[in-house]
Amino acid sequence: MASQVLVAANRGPLSYSLADDGTLDTRRGGGGLVSGLSAALAEQPEAVWICAALSDADREAVRRGVSEPGVRMLDIDPAVYDDAYNGIANSVLWFTHHHLYDIPREPAFDAEFRRLWESYGAYNRAFAEALAEEAGEGASVLVQDYHLALVPGMLRVLRPDLRISHFTHTPWASPDSLRILPQYVVEELSWGMLGADLLGFHTEEWAAAFLGAMELDDAWGLARVHGTRVEHRRYSIWPQRSTEVRVFGLGVDGEELRALAHRPQVDEKLAALRAEVGDLKTIVRVDRTELSKNILRGLLAYRELLATRPEWVGEVVHLASAYPSRQDLAVYRSYTEAVAELAAEINTEFGTKDWTPVLVSVEDDFARSLAAYRLADVALVNPVRDGMNLVAKEIPVVSERGVALVLSTGAGAFGELGDDALTVNPFDVTQTAQALHLALTMPRSERTERTKRLAAAATALPPARWFRAQLEALRDL
Repeated sequence: MASQVLVAANRGPLSYSLADDGTLDTRRGGGGLVSGLSAALAEQPEAVWICAALSDADREAVRRGVSEPGVRMLDIDPAVYDDAYNGIANSVLWFTHHHLYDIPREPAFDAEFRRLWESYGAYNRAFAEALAEEAGEGASVLVQDYHLALVPGMLRVLRPDLRISHFTHTPWASPDSLRILPQYVVEELSWGMLGADLLGFHTEEWAAAFLGAMELDDAWGLARVHGTRVEHRRYSIWPQRSTEVRVFGLGVDGEELRALAHRPQVDEKLAALRAEVGDLKTIVRVDRTELSKNILRGLLAYRELLATRPEWVGEVVHLASAYPSRQDLAVYRSYTEAVAELAAEINTEFGTKDWTPVLVSVEDDFARSLAAYRLADVALVNPVRDGMNLVAKEIPVVSERGVALVLSTGAGAFGELGDDALTVNPFDVTQTAQALHLALTMPRSERTERTKRLAAAATALPPARWFRAQLEALRDL
């Protein structure tokens, strides 16, 4: 039966594992986007989620015709998928939107890049064709993230009757950063995004960056911006159409998060951490070892805190959860190694037989992260550039003792949480060290009041309401 609500995302709400006897087991998919959308779609039981098969077991499930209600996995050729996901989405679009390029050395857009870009187009086309097949007349289609930036345009050609939105969970590149890309890439990205009726971003800053990029396109005769609407030009297949750009700042479900944070397995992790930490003050961070998360400068700031404020030597511990991310890419493997090496250097420089300054966890252990949230005196969230950063919102919600949040201006959450956080420039190590000292010495009463306000802001638009707001906005256009 054709669906009236469809979601498209690279990662699905479930994955498969293949046992030695050939049987397939189902497990819930991982990642913040999956968790948020799964909660939101619980209110849309007839919805269909289109996603890619990510593993050999996933692809085997597709070949056997194994499926779960409301989920359609796409068996995209693994080589094409790798080209699109690692070669373009994570190595080019992510770097562009997060301003991460080492400009004297990269990028270089050669013949190999053009081949990868063709794979990115094929990957997006597979999603567009599947959505066109599954969607009922006039259905609402909500496409997720930079992996699928071309889907709205492709789907618009196939099914002009559909209501289409696209939500970008990352920042959007500044016009100057976007100019780094070949002109044909910018044109195709614009063409793809402007196939949507509605474009969503986490913050006003990222929405303004997109609109600024469309004004850049206007110099090439592609689009014209009127306030928050982008008028299409040179697209005869889309006569008299425009795209609305809006902000939907994703929050957290406070009730669900608090329930998760008080499960028995989290209590066990918390008891173990308390036994390890004792009465010491705690500075907590939880991140993937993603280049934009700025873990290295955070560690440098902690080292400077210990060097310039010797009163904290032996009195504080830095609980750093650094989950390995994108280890298929050499630059991420190198970064993950650098994080471990710097933590070891700090422990060697300042540690004693009775005190380890930095406790690093490299396991993807959500229960331990929730336990650290509950224990935190200080939360350090200092990305150089981040679409939202839900960690900054999660910690105040589950904090037991009140938490002082050290937050960089590069976090998307800064716009909502900045008034009650200690603000830092993500590149300023000394300022960050000073902020950590202020956070550690903040009076308990002030910390408690700030935490209440942070938690209220963090839960203002939880996933189900966030999704519903976009769906309603799309249907009202």
